[in-house]
Amino acid sequence: MADMPVVAAPRSQSANAATRVRRDRRVVADRILLVLGVGFGLSVALALSEVTRTTLALPGGVLDAIGRVSALVGTYLLLVMVVLVSRFAPLERAIGQDRLVRWHRRLAPWPLSLIVAHVVTTTLGYAAAAKTGALRELWVLVTGVPNMLAAFAGFTLLVLAAVTSWRVARRRLEYETWWAVHLYFYLGLALSFAHQVTTGAAFVGHPLARWWWTALWVATLGLVVAYRVLVPAWRSLYHRLRVVRVYQEGPGVISVVVEGRHVERLPVEGGQFLQWRFLRRGLWWQAHPYSLSAMPRPPYLRITVKALGDHSAQLSRIRPGTFVAIEGPYGTFTKQARSSDRVALLGAGVGVTPLRALVEDLPDGVDVVALLRASNRHEVVFAQEMQTLLDSRGGHFRALVGPRSAVRLDAMALRRLVPDLHRRDVYICGPHGFTRQVVKAARALGVERDHIHTEAFAT
Repeated sequence: MADMPVVAAPRSQSANAATRVRRDRRVVADRILLVLGVGFGLSVALALSEVTRTTLALPGGVLDAIGRVSALVGTYLLLVMVVLVSRFAPLERAIGQDRLVRWHRRLAPWPLSLIVAHVVTTTLGYAAAAKTGALRELWVLVTGVPNMLAAFAGFTLLVLAAVTSWRVARRRLEYETWWAVHLYFYLGLALSFAHQVTTGAAFVGHPLARWWWTALWVATLGLVVAYRVLVPAWRSLYHRLRVVRVYQEGPGVISVVVEGRHVERLPVEGGQFLQWRFLRRGLWWQAHPYSLSAMPRPPYLRITVKALGDHSAQLSRIRPGTFVAIEGPYGTFTKQARSSDRVALLGAGVGVTPLRALVEDLPDGVDVVALLRASNRHEVVFAQEMQTLLDSRGGHFRALVGPRSAVRLDAMALRRLVPDLHRRDVYICGPHGFTRQVVKAARALGVERDHIHTEAFAT
């Protein structure tokens, strides 16, 4: 197979056009978030409508009321968590998967705490009403109330998913193990549905509440099935991607070239990534995010991966002919994020991957400066390709090679290397420590926060 061409075809788009696209996406995001906010308000109102002086005056009534409200509010927030990572295309394009995932993680403690509060206060409330012990009442509820055993199993799975997502535990788990365990989050929700709608006090004899919550569950399920199953399946079948070449780019870094039909119709922009699922034994069941390291060159796509885990390490042994399923593209680390016709691209190690594709996709009129930091010259991936691309458009490229202590990208170094940095949109991609350092330096040099765009790679 011939190598993919380096120099891209001419592209044109003004900064004003990019600003309009970004503004339109922001409007879409605001509307979606408004709908979620209104839904939250309605859910809270329905929950509070069942709390009366009479119910509060009953034995255990206050605890029972707290349990009902915390259950409904917590469940709504759980559904919002699912929506945030449902890969819903309008929300994904408007906000970006990295930010949605951060919101998902930050929101997680609240619904879990509310669901735990529901279990505890409801058990104590029923125990007070029955004048019995809490543990005995919990046993009675789990074994005697219809659908309660499934709900308790669902609650246990939710706690398991939460514990394994805790930062300390997450660091000790392989990505593949965490991903498999995290699927139990969805199973836990499914097991809880029947309990909520059929036996919840707020639903028995209240058709409006039952209709509302059933609609919420069905809509959430629809988003997940549509955008995490049906759309990826259709796209994979349509493009019929298969591996045609695997080769080494540098120490521990490989490129995988796949071939497919009509890849030019894939709605991908430079800087975006896809979820890749290689359909071979041991890999087919897990999808991993990898950025395109070049714009599509029909019939080829290319990704470049550094061996950081079991999955990425196994890719070097992928055989030509292996079929590939994809999800995406995702991400807002694209030309649409910029506000000007001057950009600075700063990467570390294999962080050059999305930057390499982004350079191809930037309009010809954009002034580009690119800096790539690496510990040694063998780790400078795509140096020649970046040099060729930037030479073809009158840009500037420089590789900064050496130990971190000697080759820094602090404010002083950036001012020397890119004197007009404060007038540019700054794209940063690399390990978390590198990204934090460069963002701090850029802010110190007067770069506005909205003009800094990041894509973090794991170390």
